[in-house]
Amino acid sequence: MEDSEMVDGERKLIERKKALYRFLDERFVIRGERYKGQQYSQIYFTRLHHMRNLLRPLVPDWKPHLPVQTVLGLEEGKECIVIGTIYKHMKLKPSILDEYSKERSAVPLVKPHNFMHPDDHLILEDESGRVKLAGNCLVPSTFVTGVVLAVHGKETSDGDFLVLDVLEAGLPLQKAISLGLREDKYVVFISGLSVGSSLFNPLQFQLFVDHITGHLGDENEQNIASQIVHLVIVGNSVEISQGLLGGQTLTSKDQSLLSEPIKELDILLTQLAAALPLDIMPGPNDPANFSLPQQPLNRCLFPGASVYNTFMSCTNPHQFELDDIQFIGTSGQNIHDLDKYSEATEKVEFLERTLRWRHLAPTAPNTLDKEPFLLESCPHVYFTGNQDRFETRVIEGPQKQFTRLICIPRFCETGTAVMLNLKNFECRALSFSTDL
Repeated sequence: MEDSEMVDGERKLIERKKALYRFLDERFVIRGERYKGQQYSQIYFTRLHHMRNLLRPLVPDWKPHLPVQTVLGLEEGKECIVIGTIYKHMKLKPSILDEYSKERSAVPLVKPHNFMHPDDHLILEDESGRVKLAGNCLVPSTFVTGVVLAVHGKETSDGDFLVLDVLEAGLPLQKAISLGLREDKYVVFISGLSVGSSLFNPLQFQLFVDHITGHLGDENEQNIASQIVHLVIVGNSVEISQGLLGGQTLTSKDQSLLSEPIKELDILLTQLAAALPLDIMPGPNDPANFSLPQQPLNRCLFPGASVYNTFMSCTNPHQFELDDIQFIGTSGQNIHDLDKYSEATEKVEFLERTLRWRHLAPTAPNTLDKEPFLLESCPHVYFTGNQDRFETRVIEGPQKQFTRLICIPRFCETGTAVMLNLKNFECRALSFSTDL
């Protein structure tokens, strides 16, 4: 693909760099699977079985002198290790039963975005039973239901399990890559376009399109634009009025309101797909299934962009490789859920926790016959979209793992996209403003 710039009044073509792309969404694709159970317990036990097989081999190096017990096998005062699933008992967690409770007014008011309370406590359960966890080693505000841990401790006279130490699965093994001979190549992430909402600024997004397609800026900026090898659009690309989605018969005017944001998005995506490879992921506001893993947006929605073989409609979560560098990311639902049921000083901390727990979405029991959210290898880049602001950090593991974590802000609110250099994993914000 080629971009262009004006030189002495004539248009000069600039060759765009390329990267070898591998599409790895297969494990997130639903092919007629259906959950046949009545509750989520079997899903949690399947997760526990898988995670126990990861944690058990780590125990001899961690606490070689201690036996591994089940909850049912605990003895008062005897130290041991138990591997189980965390259940977080939350006083303020919303319940459908609250809708019918006469004592609703007795529930204290709480911030709408977070359900933490000082009385929250953790329970550990396995196939044999459950036990309340005590002690200061496990801070309830850090954990959420669904995380699998190994805990060292002993049963107390009260029947609780006093935790003395904790073992997480930690970062999985990582595919080794060589950075020495790489050249500058960039991946751009953008999220939360919300085409059709009152916040969407068409001029602002057109500036973004013109910039990364090489139609704006001086020779240096156009040279950098030619080094952009991939674009990832990370969820919430359109916003459709909820009043139009009630299942009622729509007037022709309402049908136009329903389809207009998608048509406008297709026009913009067509410009991008004509210039460079792009992936589009669904988000909670997009016309896709609501629960994770979300399936790809139907290509019929994008008659213009889907003509190009550079246009890829992907799942959420989305996994891929560029020049052997492994990426995985979500449109933000898993991180927003952790923000409701736990606490962190920065959203990027939630990304790090899910990596160390080896599970993309511990709070989201899926209704499939498989468990697609377990992390079997450590990505080099882990991103999430639709966040309040741009955040990034690098974490390293004991076996030379290296992961760049990226929180991508909502473009419609911030005018900010994110640019990552594949050569050295340097990451920076790209900001666009139409203010005079």
